[in-house]
Amino acid sequence: MKKQDFNNKSVSELYDSLQSTKKELLGLRIQKSMGQLTNSSVIRKNRRDVARIMMHLAQKKVK
Repeated sequence: MKKQDFNNKSVSELYDSLQSTKKELLGLRIQKSMGQLTNSSVIRKNRRDVARIMMHLAQKKVK
């Protein structure tokens, strides 16, 4: 996701996207451990998305 996508979302939407991204990350980790994951760069992308979402949540809490 892009930075603009996160800026336009409300806090509840950010929590929802955080939860879904974490679920997806868990599924990818399970696939990796079982040897079924073909593109391992997706895990890195999801971890960064989680960090971005958490950063935007922290910024919105300060405001």
